[in-house]
Amino acid sequence: MISAGIDAGSRSIKVVLLDLDTHQVLACGQTNQGVHQEALAQDLFLHLLEQTGVDQSNLRGIIATGYGRNLIGFADTTVTEITCHARGVCHTVPSARTIVEIGGQDSKCIRLNGDGTVRDFAMNDRCAAGTGRFLEVVAARLGVTLDALGALAKHAKSPAHISSTCVVFAETEIIGLLASGAAPADIVAGVLIAVSTRVGAMAGRHVEDPVLFTGGVALIPGMVDCLKETLGHPVCVAPEPQFTGALGAALTSASP
Repeated sequence: MISAGIDAGSRSIKVVLLDLDTHQVLACGQTNQGVHQEALAQDLFLHLLEQTGVDQSNLRGIIATGYGRNLIGFADTTVTEITCHARGVCHTVPSARTIVEIGGQDSKCIRLNGDGTVRDFAMNDRCAAGTGRFLEVVAARLGVTLDALGALAKHAKSPAHISSTCVVFAETEIIGLLASGAAPADIVAGVLIAVSTRVGAMAGRHVEDPVLFTGGVALIPGMVDCLKETLGHPVCVAPEPQFTGALGAALTSASP
């Protein structure tokens, strides 16, 4: 049997088709989020079915998760992203004990028990300063792509200190730094440190190894190194970190 996991995130929609017998991913894809979330999700879902030659009648279930999960009307059920990220990470790295997930609009720190179940978690969904949205704002202000931030930060000589805890005020602070002649590389390096510091404050001292990093922000070069420094623990990027939630959603169909 085959299941589908749909992660309707705040910035993008991800879909995973999973063979429940072999636990192999048959196909995965993502598209930018928009006003018509359900239509975007369904178009991507149907595209992957066509790509793999899977008939929808062969699906055991369609499970939605993420920020917009309740808007995916064609899903059979919904599951919280906390559960789905835990399930997705443990599928690929069973030994994981801590998950750091940084998405477009929130960030999470999830601690796991030895059997992979969720022990506890902390979540920041009140401010964008510790999320991917902050990095998007910075990239736009500097006129570069998100993918280029990590490479730019490598040229930093003296990372700027970003003190604001609100993304609106932080943007104003960045404008001031540029006006004072601060190098873009130093600003980006300072922003990566600021994001990891916010996440570190949320995680507190309750971090256990191994630590896995998920979410789209995990793909930005240099972010994982900042997290290692902030948390004081080795940090590994989960395989295909942007699809962890969708994978976990698909895996929930394997359980009764």
